[in-house]
Amino acid sequence: MNDPNFISHLLEMLAPLGGVTAKRMFGGHGFFREGLMFGLVADGVFFLKADAENAGEFDALDLPPFTYTKATGEVYAMSYRQCPEDALENSAAMTRWAESAFAAAQRNAKPKKSKKPNRKLP
Repeated sequence: MNDPNFISHLLEMLAPLGGVTAKRMFGGHGFFREGLMFGLVADGVFFLKADAENAGEFDALDLPPFTYTKATGEVYAMSYRQCPEDALENSAAMTRWAESAFAAAQRNAKPKKSKKPNRKLP
């Protein structure tokens, strides 16, 4: 379970982006903007979305990926990387990192399926 004060703190730090919400999921919290998940908290650690375009920023600071272990014992890394510690207390830094993560979420968004109207059968 994640500390509700930490979640509130993150929402406050992310407020300059506008429209950020947090949703409980899988024992943690997902952070969303415009329907896209760009961050998550698991075990009290904040992770941000990464992709080929912004992964170098995380690599430069040696920030690890979010990993989880399946029931089979296999460990999987997801496309989220640990947020830098200094960004957790610096609004300008948090905004920059979160904007980069949101851009990664936008680049990797799956197109929404269009709903086809129901057709009556003859």
